[in-house]
Amino acid sequence: MDGAVDDHRIRGALRLPLAVADSRAGVMTLALTVLALGCAALSFLIGPANLSPAVVFGGLFSAHGMASVIARELRLPRALLALVVGGALGASGAALQGLFRNPLAEPGVTGVTSTAGLGAVIALYFGLAATSPALLPACAIAGALVAAAILYALSRAGAGVTALVLAGVAIASLATALTALALSFAPNPYAMSEMVLWMLGSLKDRTPTDLYFAAPLTITGIVLLLSAARGLDALTLGEEAAQSLGINVHAVRRRVVVGVALATGAATAAAGAVSFVGLVVPHLLRPFYGYEPARLILPSALGGAALVAASDVAVRLIAPDGQLLLGVLTAMLGAPFFIFLILRMRREG
Repeated sequence: MDGAVDDHRIRGALRLPLAVADSRAGVMTLALTVLALGCAALSFLIGPANLSPAVVFGGLFSAHGMASVIARELRLPRALLALVVGGALGASGAALQGLFRNPLAEPGVTGVTSTAGLGAVIALYFGLAATSPALLPACAIAGALVAAAILYALSRAGAGVTALVLAGVAIASLATALTALALSFAPNPYAMSEMVLWMLGSLKDRTPTDLYFAAPLTITGIVLLLSAARGLDALTLGEEAAQSLGINVHAVRRRVVVGVALATGAATAAAGAVSFVGLVVPHLLRPFYGYEPARLILPSALGGAALVAASDVAVRLIAPDGQLLLGVLTAMLGAPFFIFLILRMRREG
């Protein structure tokens, strides 16, 4: 009888921390949602036109006047694209870290962002983007898919964590070099300015068309990543253990590769190369959600959306003339964080 009572007490003691952890994670998810929406609303209210919040919000429901054009055609697409781009990069970073079991993995570090940017630059260089608006995101997604497929093949071949990071750096360097080559042979100044914009990353002058192309592809990519979340949890135990649990490891990898390519490619096509979001956000949120990718993908999407929206607000407040671009700011924030992670891993190793 005493043994049964003790067993009951032990189970209750185990359930209590889990319940507290779930409650803490739920509060954090709600806070991230509110923060992302709040940053997007602030982004919607900021612009070179000196309009009051009442006038700007009124422009959403009015079909005529300058306020309507500014609200519907300029500010709302930019604010929503910030959420879409950040969500894509945050979710992709969390999924890649789970897939490679590498805390340094993210779309920028693995070369996915650079190759997606190269695809967009190729579409601009050869005039494909002018032929059809759909070709720009298609080329960006194709570029992202190439990088993700190379890393996928290396992971299947047994490459370690260090090898995957080095391979990602090599892919990113090659993509950057090819982008610079295209830039040096740009057919006209307009094409050159567009290429530079993709290399640096910006949400400036985005239109509803950019949002209509990026949002469905990003949502599809994130859904694929979420569908692979439980498989990623099993992969944290190792491939053999995951297979013994009935997990189709190859199917999980395919979903992650395609999901990251769709989400990152669409985000890069919309905003250019915005780096380090997928690295910083999962690390900041992991203490609240633990080390299970299934629990981290959606919060990372929300955290990434909040970070990109806040960064887009910051670049307009710091440099109202538009000289500071979004990708430059995220790189300035993310690069020191990346170095900090490497130093911490060396100390722990």
